[in-house]
Amino acid sequence: MNRRLALAVLAVLTLTVTAGCLDYVTGGGEISDNVLDADPDAAYDWETDRNVTLTLDTGSQFRGVYNVSADQRLRLYQPTSIGQEGPLDISAVRFRYANGTVISGTELRARGEIDQTPDEVYVTVPADGRLAFTAGATPRRLTLPVYIEGSYEVVLPEGSRMDFFLFSNAVPAGATTERVDNRVHVTWENVESSSILVQYYKQNDLTIFGAIIGVLSAIAVGGLYYYRRQIDRLHATRVEMGLDDEDDQ
Repeated sequence: MNRRLALAVLAVLTLTVTAGCLDYVTGGGEISDNVLDADPDAAYDWETDRNVTLTLDTGSQFRGVYNVSADQRLRLYQPTSIGQEGPLDISAVRFRYANGTVISGTELRARGEIDQTPDEVYVTVPADGRLAFTAGATPRRLTLPVYIEGSYEVVLPEGSRMDFFLFSNAVPAGATTERVDNRVHVTWENVESSSILVQYYKQNDLTIFGAIIGVLSAIAVGGLYYYRRQIDRLHATRVEMGLDDEDDQ
């Protein structure tokens, strides 16, 4: 019996170790050519004067444009849980040379590097230029590691706002906001922190919030009125029984 149990434990450990090693041997799963060369939802902002520009159109995805140098290697990752990291789910990868020539993700992989592991995606660019890609985002809250330090700009989806402090925030401190054509632009002149956070809301969120506060207030007022009526009835009953005076409240 003990021998069978030991063999079972050994088999489980062997499978676990083998699976882990296989992940690293295969690079955590190579990104397919179709994903790398997919068309972005909208054109990348190649003319940005920021080191990093992140544009959100729907809230569920962002388009990132990073100013990079020759042979620079970026480690693209995202936190998945406490103490854990995973590869950033990039797609529609493009690289623009300083002379304006744009190449696809598969061409970039051939000339430089795009290597995915279980924990990250490594991208090495072949020359000075701009690296662009699309990745997933959480609606109303963009949290992203800082892969490159310098000036940052985040363009929020149309109709988004950051005026109400309870629903909005920008980290690190020192960000400025400006509304251009019904889109809020959040900028930092220099980011040196490990990550950035932009929390925002949609215009109708305030209407919903106000309605909820109104309903809760009405419930609270109704509860107080009911409580007061019960006290008055109890007092009247005690007066009838001669336990309280008529003027006691």
